[in-house]
Amino acid sequence: MASADAHTDAGTGPAPQADTGAEDTLDLPLPEELLALFGEDPPATATCPQPPNASASSEPDDAGRATGTQATMSRPAASDLLDHPADWGPVTTPAGVFQLVPVRVGRDLAVISRWMNDPAVAAFWELAGSESVTADHLRPQLDGDGRSVPCLGVLAGVPMSYWEIYRADLDPLARHYPARPHDTGIHLLIGGVNNRGRGVGTALLRAVSDLVLDNRPLCARVVAEPDLRNTPSVSAFLSAGFRFSAEVELPDKRAALMVRDRTHRALL
Repeated sequence: MASADAHTDAGTGPAPQADTGAEDTLDLPLPEELLALFGEDPPATATCPQPPNASASSEPDDAGRATGTQATMSRPAASDLLDHPADWGPVTTPAGVFQLVPVRVGRDLAVISRWMNDPAVAAFWELAGSESVTADHLRPQLDGDGRSVPCLGVLAGVPMSYWEIYRADLDPLARHYPARPHDTGIHLLIGGVNNRGRGVGTALLRAVSDLVLDNRPLCARVVAEPDLRNTPSVSAFLSAGFRFSAEVELPDKRAALMVRDRTHRALL
């Protein structure tokens, strides 16, 4: 759990998953009725190909995806569920030109793992350790159906943050608040110490939530769930145009449900 005085710019990671018997985000099936509600096609099966350089010793198993055995994934894939964050393009922020770039493990694993081992980040994300720890966190998202897309945040041409854009309505978080179709969630960490404590996190939170609302026309709300005790984090979300909606009990933390509404975005 993050300490109460941990700075918001270090990161607002996903709630650690306790052994509650509940499915993980990426394991929740999409029933045809739910897909019909969201205006999506019913699920179809597809074979996940073996990565070009996959081997049992160098890649996580991920239910057979990286070992060459057959696995299935639901349509729509390749981040259709999130309207293709790779295509959202750069935006100008008070901190500089910023862009979300979907993660590639071969290119980005080392830098993300280094950030995860920063004590200020590890307090939130609990992913300190070897690169395989970070890889095991990334692989289910990258090999999944696109309901969670991990991205690097690139500011002025320099990778400096890590983001997860995810369908909150398809996440276990939806069990803890009155979710609406297409609610979109964000997790983030700021990697470099030089970018913390200067309002950069607040500027980027506003920019990324604007990107979501601009590029996801069916999404009416962007949500986040920082630790309730982390008052600097809650303050940053408030400064970025989010409102405090409720306290929610998650498996390993009591969180502040923060919401940015499309209808109020011009007012906050």
